[in-house]
Amino acid sequence: MQIRELMTSDVESCSSQDSLQQVAQIMADLDVGIVPIVRDGGYLEGCITDRDIVIRAVAKGMDVNATRVDECMTENIVSCTPDQSAQEAAQLMADNQVRRLPVVEDGRLVGIVAIGDLAVERKADESAGYALSEISEPAHPELH
Repeated sequence: MQIRELMTSDVESCSSQDSLQQVAQIMADLDVGIVPIVRDGGYLEGCITDRDIVIRAVAKGMDVNATRVDECMTENIVSCTPDQSAQEAAQLMADNQVRRLPVVEDGRLVGIVAIGDLAVERKADESAGYALSEISEPAHPELH
C-alpha cells in the first residue's frame, strides 16, 4: 500500500515567521502535536511540535507571543513521498525514531502520515508495530 492511500492530505501549515502562540493555537484547534513549516509555494522548510515549543521556548522562559517559529522549529526533517510504501515509511520512522512524517512531492508538502495511519491498513499493521517498537527504544540508553 502506498503512502498516498494512507496519508492525511488536508494538512494545516504555518510560516517560519509566525509566532509560537499562533502555531500553538493551530495545534489546539486541530488537536495535533505537529505543524509543518512551509514557505511560498508550499515548499517544506521543517516542522514544529508541541514538544519543540515546550522544551525550546517555554522551559527557557521565552515569550510565545514574541518568539517566532523559526527560533524553535526543526529543519532538515525526514520525509517521505506519496509513492513510497507503508513499509518504507515505517522503516523511516523506526530508523529516525519519529511517529509522523511529512509527505513531500517535488519539495512541496502534500500530506502527513502518522504511525497510526500505517496501522489502519491490515498489511501495514505489522510495519507500524515494528516502527513503534523501534521508536520506543532509547537512541542512547543512559547507564545508571
